[in-house]
Amino acid sequence: TAWNDSSQAEAIASLVQKYNWREVVPVYEDDDDTNIKFIPDLVDALKQVDTRVSYRCKIHPSATEDDMKTAISNLKQNWTSVFVVRMSHALAQKFFQLAKDEGMMAQGFVWITAYGLTDIFDVVGSPALDVMQGVLGVKPHVQDTVELQNFRQRWRKKYRLENPGTSLSEPTVSGLYAYDTIWALALAAEKAGFVNSDFRPSLTKNVSTDFDRIDTSKAAEKLRGALLKVLFFGISGKFHIKDMQLVSSNYTIINVVGQERREVGFWTPGSGISGSPKMKSDLNTIVWPGYNETAPTAPRGWLFPTNKNLTIGMPVKPGFEEFVRFENGKATGFCVDVFEAVVKELSYDVPRHYEQFGDGEGSSNGTYDELVYEVYLKVCMVLFLFHSAPLIIGL
Repeated sequence: TAWNDSSQAEAIASLVQKYNWREVVPVYEDDDDTNIKFIPDLVDALKQVDTRVSYRCKIHPSATEDDMKTAISNLKQNWTSVFVVRMSHALAQKFFQLAKDEGMMAQGFVWITAYGLTDIFDVVGSPALDVMQGVLGVKPHVQDTVELQNFRQRWRKKYRLENPGTSLSEPTVSGLYAYDTIWALALAAEKAGFVNSDFRPSLTKNVSTDFDRIDTSKAAEKLRGALLKVLFFGISGKFHIKDMQLVSSNYTIINVVGQERREVGFWTPGSGISGSPKMKSDLNTIVWPGYNETAPTAPRGWLFPTNKNLTIGMPVKPGFEEFVRFENGKATGFCVDVFEAVVKELSYDVPRHYEQFGDGEGSSNGTYDELVYEVYLKVCMVLFLFHSAPLIIGL
């Protein structure tokens, strides 16, 4: 009855699609067994919405501070500014603190936590909230019923009595699943009926453990069969096992703002991303990293890497100086004027410099095909080309 950790991949992909983010970097714990299936499922779900995963950031559970700083530095060197994070609470708290120190919890960045990490806000409390401002989190949706409210009250009283000084204010969704699992097991045992223990010695020889010496129990098979057929509504909602995993189809999207975990939307298989679990509507207000209130627009999903400029390649072609010329290290001409006018209209700054492709004797240093290949090699990112009429190709 462990929750299907990979079923949230579609919800995360839908959130990415809503804001038209074209590239995402997963950041995850390298030694976490749950990520073995979750990361491939996430990549597949992102492919379905035409979003690319060109880089994966793995953090070892025993990573030192210097190791994590190196990983964060590598993230800053990429254009992508949208990250999906899945790691243990202890590792995540250190990671986000360092990310904040490196300026990666600022405007323009997007951080999405998968469930398994999203409940860090309930378990750790303020220390996690302080370093994860603006983060979006995905967690299974649990309807707030009277039964759940009564359970929370009983749980708080008992848990705080047994754990004085705890920062945990309410049971996590995984805790609710565990509680319902006990009820499911009791219902299955009731349905299977009383049977005598019929464990027999195994026919297998040369076994290494006590468990290996025990053969399959018919009574256990009957109990297992009954458990797989259990269907009831517990405090976490509908309890139903399908394909050997607990089914969870609806998700809540939260946003960390100050010391609050605001519900800003939901995901359902039928409606996708919405502001309500029952009808299609816009998401509630999201406060993105680096803002104290609503931003004018959502982050665009990419940033210019630190200490990098946009290189603009300019071939030398005699006879077209009115369109492009390079004098005293400065690019001028009609095409340059048009390009600069376009750049100035953008809502963000573009660090750039022009580089001349010439042989030093007034001619171009290579054919057009060779110059275009320079873009493929990432020597330059924009190339001015000319034939009978001037063209500007942006790549």
